[in-house]
Amino acid sequence: MNLPKLHVAVLMGGWSSERPVSLMSGEGVAKALESRGHRVTRIDMDRDVAARLAEAAPDVVFNALHGSPGEDGTVQGLMDLMGLTYTHSGLATSVIAIDKELTKQALVPHGIPMPGGRIVETAELYERDPLARPYVLKPVNEGSSVGVAIVTEGGNMGSPISRAAKGPWQEFDRLLAEPFIRGKELTTAVIGDKALMVTELKPKSGFYDFDAKYTDGMTEHVCPAEIPDDITEACKDIALRAHKLLGCKGTSRSDFRWDDERGVEGLFLLEVNTQPGMTPLSLVPEQARHCGMSYEDLVEAIIAEALRDAAAARHHGEIPA
Repeated sequence: MNLPKLHVAVLMGGWSSERPVSLMSGEGVAKALESRGHRVTRIDMDRDVAARLAEAAPDVVFNALHGSPGEDGTVQGLMDLMGLTYTHSGLATSVIAIDKELTKQALVPHGIPMPGGRIVETAELYERDPLARPYVLKPVNEGSSVGVAIVTEGGNMGSPISRAAKGPWQEFDRLLAEPFIRGKELTTAVIGDKALMVTELKPKSGFYDFDAKYTDGMTEHVCPAEIPDDITEACKDIALRAHKLLGCKGTSRSDFRWDDERGVEGLFLLEVNTQPGMTPLSLVPEQARHCGMSYEDLVEAIIAEALRDAAAARHHGEIPA
């Protein structure tokens, strides 16, 4: 990687439920850039973020935010208006990918296998189940398995669900209900135009929720996954196609469930993460490392793509020179 020495603003933190993870991602990125001789300005996002970005006047912004408003198009639109070059996906892609229902509408018509299900008003859950049990309830616009619940026949949530039971229905007015897919949790990273590999995630207890993702020792990463070659290739193909169909930039991570009793017909894409974590436990750096790419090289590769895209847009007159 032959990047010139740059001034990079690393945008992190913010106020979403994923703030702690974003701070870890951002600090890791900042240290990696400094180790390569780049000048780094760390920005913990607050309501004055536009003024702080303008004051910093960086060559490029590394967007290490997770969740809203850093992953849903809000910050992307702000940086577009300011004429800033930034990493990861742009406004339209971010708006679609953060919304699980919009993602399905964009991908399923192109043959990407995703679970069925429907959007439900939370109040409905206290009257009847929206789907046959077991099923999954998740917020429409959150990432990192925030607020995901599996509703089982013998669970302690009540039948129908009790208002007093702990779950996402206590926090969100609308939820996505999907059939529960038994089997394995798989994930595939895409960097640029290449799908890397497949990792199987084995939580030590429960399922792969927010705590399991970001608490050391709670989840075993089997990398590469010990699965049939056709499933590995299917995951990589679907992840790369989804990345391109959504217009993702830099890197993305596609999460799957695979019912290993059904072969390739049991493989379903759950979501596409447009700004995957860059923490020590994060999956994209881990897969990159297995493919021979250091953390520092990964960070610089993401920045290099952002610079190339910005130069191409200026050449075509899409943004002011």
